[in-house]
Amino acid sequence: MEQRSIPEIEREIIEDFALFDSWEDKYEYIIDLGKKLAELADQYKIEENKIKGCQSTVWLKAFYNDGKVHFKADSDAVIVKGLISMLIKVLSGHTPEEILNARMDFIGEIGMMTHLAQTRSNGLLSMIKQMKNYALAYKIMQGSKNE
Repeated sequence: MEQRSIPEIEREIIEDFALFDSWEDKYEYIIDLGKKLAELADQYKIEENKIKGCQSTVWLKAFYNDGKVHFKADSDAVIVKGLISMLIKVLSGHTPEEILNARMDFIGEIGMMTHLAQTRSNGLLSMIKQMKNYALAYKIMQGSKNE
């Protein structure tokens, strides 16, 4: 099965959010996404995997396999767990280059930044930044192996 592109996944999320009339329903949906997020093993819930800049505790671990970056994460806040779940859905399983080039337009399109508290918005941006930092690190490592 061929993996869908990042823009295709973003469009799907935008369409999913369009089904809900109220932000209360959208928050419920985000929380449900968080509940479905695959469990992060306790061995990865360590200080070096914590995302700085998040009000809640968020652990993010990246794995590199066959030229693709895969993410796993967890949080102690249900809404944040849902947010990181959406980011994983969009970015995980793509090449470092694809992740670095991802515009993440869906966040604005679904109105996320205007409906989140400022601290949550900052945390969301910190999560994206960390995911892109992992992608950059793997891209650099990949480049040095090819030299």
